[in-house]
Amino acid sequence: MTTSTAETRKLYQQVANSIADAIRDGVHRPGQRLPSERDLAEDYKVSRPTVREAMIALEIRGLVEARHGSGVYVTETPRPEAPAPDLDIGAFELTEARRLIEGEVAALAAATISDEELAELASIMDEMVVENDNNVKGERADRRFHVTIARASRNSALVTVVENLWDLRYKSPLCRAMLERARQVGVRPRIDDHQEILMALRERDPASARNAMREHLGRVIDNLLTATEIDALERARNEVAARRTELARRSAI
Repeated sequence: MTTSTAETRKLYQQVANSIADAIRDGVHRPGQRLPSERDLAEDYKVSRPTVREAMIALEIRGLVEARHGSGVYVTETPRPEAPAPDLDIGAFELTEARRLIEGEVAALAAATISDEELAELASIMDEMVVENDNNVKGERADRRFHVTIARASRNSALVTVVENLWDLRYKSPLCRAMLERARQVGVRPRIDDHQEILMALRERDPASARNAMREHLGRVIDNLLTATEIDALERARNEVAARRTELARRSAI
């Protein structure tokens, strides 16, 4: 699948719209299982996370349904006159952006954070434990933890960027759907990851703080990959490793 500079639709939208057209044209019929995630990724020349986002977008549109352990099946044919909604940013894309930006934010904060802010982060972590134990939606303590680190950087532009990235989690229907699926299978903010970040900040070590933040958000991506798995045939260990190759290369940037 190729794109031009004039193409404004995101990759997941292109894939989702192409599959919707195929459903409309009868290539994929009601009740029929769609090709595997791996085959779709190869056919459209996109990453598997992009296929995941496209499948969830089609689920939101009511065109397909994921049957756990079986695959994705067509539920109905689309109405040609119904425009496809812009579901905005997916959780993979958003978390990758957070990983790149918040890693540097944490490094900067390590050199400027105050004892009071460190104590505030420790208190927020206690709230995070309570939210996890009570299955509180929204990850508000998690958001406060990351925004507090951004504020400790003493850079108001970075604070705005981090806040906006977090707000996109709630504003994007696609991102919300993906994160809710992760929550349904038990994915919660990792307390141990946040403890590692806090320890690096306490040591005023920018390199360790950067690494702790990047590793944390890398694991968030990893958990999303697991939580949005829709094809039982691709749960084998070698396939999981292959699926993550592209994200691993991008994480090395």
